[in-house]
Amino acid sequence: MALINPYINFNGNAEEAFNFYKSVFGGEFATIMRFKDMPTPGFEVSEAEANKIMHIALPIGNNVLMANDIPEFMGKVNENENRSKISVSAESREEADQLFNGLSAGGSIEMPIQDSPWGSYFGMFRDKYGIEWMIDFDPKYKGKV
Repeated sequence: MALINPYINFNGNAEEAFNFYKSVFGGEFATIMRFKDMPTPGFEVSEAEANKIMHIALPIGNNVLMANDIPEFMGKVNENENRSKISVSAESREEADQLFNGLSAGGSIEMPIQDSPWGSYFGMFRDKYGIEWMIDFDPKYKGKV
């Protein structure tokens, strides 16, 4: 079956955000490429942006969270718009709490993690980088959704 792997655009702080995500999820980066590592004719970045992230990937279970920095000449990502939510299905309530508390640190909670009317343990928030997350533990699926 196909996997869904979220890809996020950042305004120059992808590496900082991904170090934060790594501190919560654990693991190691599968890929870190900077603009200076992949010079592309017709896609020139300034010296000030050479160290920014062209592609970063963090495996999480069977999925991969990926991102890049948007070069200034392409414009900025509106960090206050709803870019989409990343849904994480935890394997236990304890894991759901750990992910919710870790990722929401410094962010804004939209819905505290709690038992939901539909039977799962669920919460939503926007992290300190403007990314929206949903954390869910459903004992019927145990992280398999």
